[in-house]
Amino acid sequence: MQFTELPLNKSILKAIAEERFHRSTLVQEKAIPLILEKKNIIVAAQTGTGKTAAFALPIIHLLFDKQDTEKREKTIKALVITPTRELAIQILENIKSYAKYSNLRATAVFGGVSLEPQKEVLAKGVDILVATPGRLIDLHLQGNINLNAVEIFVLDEADLMLDMGFINDVKKIEQLTPKKKQTLLFSATIPDKIDELAKSVVKNAVRVEINPEETTAKNIGQLLYYLPKKNKTDLCLHLLQNTINGKIIIFRRTKFGVDKLEQTLLKNGYKVTSIHGDKNQNIRNKAIEDFKNKKATILIATDVAARGIDITNIDAVINFDIPNIPETYVHRIGRTGRAGKSGIAFSFCSPDENNYIKDIEILLQKSIRVIDDHPYPINKPKHKKKQPNTISKHKKSRKSAASKKKKKRWY
Repeated sequence: MQFTELPLNKSILKAIAEERFHRSTLVQEKAIPLILEKKNIIVAAQTGTGKTAAFALPIIHLLFDKQDTEKREKTIKALVITPTRELAIQILENIKSYAKYSNLRATAVFGGVSLEPQKEVLAKGVDILVATPGRLIDLHLQGNINLNAVEIFVLDEADLMLDMGFINDVKKIEQLTPKKKQTLLFSATIPDKIDELAKSVVKNAVRVEINPEETTAKNIGQLLYYLPKKNKTDLCLHLLQNTINGKIIIFRRTKFGVDKLEQTLLKNGYKVTSIHGDKNQNIRNKAIEDFKNKKATILIATDVAARGIDITNIDAVINFDIPNIPETYVHRIGRTGRAGKSGIAFSFCSPDENNYIKDIEILLQKSIRVIDDHPYPINKPKHKKKQPNTISKHKKSRKSAASKKKKKRWY
């Protein structure tokens, strides 16, 4: 569906066109009309399907008539809760770009940086607030945030908030907002605990589910390489030299693995940066900026650090380590092929990861294409020729059982 077919304000459509977005994604096509009808919704769709625009665009539309309030009289009418600082920053950037032809004011508050500048912006009045749970509660306790006027409440990446231990904070925040409001819950997956949260927080909700096979198969090429674990770095270098170009994200399971691969690629002359949980916020922000600005063409990351980072025009993803959770594979490859563009994902599978691939293929409901033609295949063990049997086929030993019984033993 073209964005122009959606009942959005013309100034919003103008801003979308300037971002060079023309066709809506499946989640946008399904969710936007429901949000415009002021329905409560629960959306299950993996990373990379365009969820941010699915809530940002209709929120801007719904608040358009209230945009001209004097700055200091502005109250928080839309609240977006998101688990990570990187996500908060990116959601704010998207909202600002879509709302640039309006007088709506938006800001983001998150931890890891000074409180004072955030307090100053809030004091000036905002219409849309994006926040991480911990910082929002801190600012509320200090009297800097009033949520009494919230009309639209968004929980973004709810399953990641569960993984990071934020669910109780989310419940506290929801209780600070008016009972009568529109609630939108977005999650890559809906495990039991998220289902419980949804039932308590999102009343009379319409469910929107985007299946992985509907979104991953269309515009992302998926290639699978079976190889010994010891050759993964060699294959990575081989593909970077001969096959893969452009902006690349490489996923590793551990922080140690990220650091080790980064050092190897730097020694080989590649422009590399990395993010993982042990790096402080400023270093992570710089890494993402360097990658966005093409100072680095390769970003190596762990799953938790990379979740929610919205970087456009990723040409390829490398699954250096296969994830043990099938949905994680879908999140990873969703980094490329975003917003209808094509992309490619390379996965390196060592023998100890074979079962992970089986689970992923069950989730995708399709087989991933295997590439056998590469320098590091798994060699099948050569069958040793059996030595000719010198013992008679008919006799188990030279001596009969009777003769063994007669034999006198020395012990």
